[in-house]
Amino acid sequence: QVHLVESGGGLVQSGGSLRLSCTASGVTACISIVSWYRQAPGKQRELVARLTSSGITDYADSVKGRFTISRNNTKSVYPLLLEMNSLKPEDTAVYSCHAGAVTFGLCNAFDVWGQGTLVTVSS
Repeated sequence: QVHLVESGGGLVQSGGSLRLSCTASGVTACISIVSWYRQAPGKQRELVARLTSSGITDYADSVKGRFTISRNNTKSVYPLLLEMNSLKPEDTAVYSCHAGAVTFGLCNAFDVWGQGTLVTVSS
């Protein structure tokens, strides 16, 4: 069982920066994709950025050029980072990391979510 924990959220002024981190415990070898999602008050959860096991990244249009998803360890995808620059009030949300695996070989499919970390951007 994989367990994810996010950190790094907080209050920042518009135009500021934050770096979120997601650490994992458990067997992570089967994970094929890792992502950051966010959910603003009263809105549906949305994908912010994702990173595949082959190194391909993908971003929501609203964060392209401002956010960067990366891994801080060449031997492991964790800790997974999300660098957030030029933050806007509309970026205010609970940010959660997600890990996904597909059924392949010895791996069984799963989806795991962290508990989330709150990012608040003041105007």
